[in-house]
Amino acid sequence: MPLLLLILAFLDLRTELRLLLDQITLTALLYTFRQHTLAVVVLMLQPSLWFHYRRGRVTVISKDQST
Repeated sequence: MPLLLLILAFLDLRTELRLLLDQITLTALLYTFRQHTLAVVVLMLQPSLWFHYRRGRVTVISKDQST
């Protein structure tokens, strides 16, 4: 799930990322945050998502091994 969200966020931001790579301006950053809020939030929460889903997988594996 986190990988799918990461790919979709980058697809949504691909044009703005190209513009930001050419020249970073305050206007471009503000536009990106305003128009693509969900994609920016998904990118910022990626470490938390990876930790959450990895922790769930380890818990399931340890329960299966104990039986």
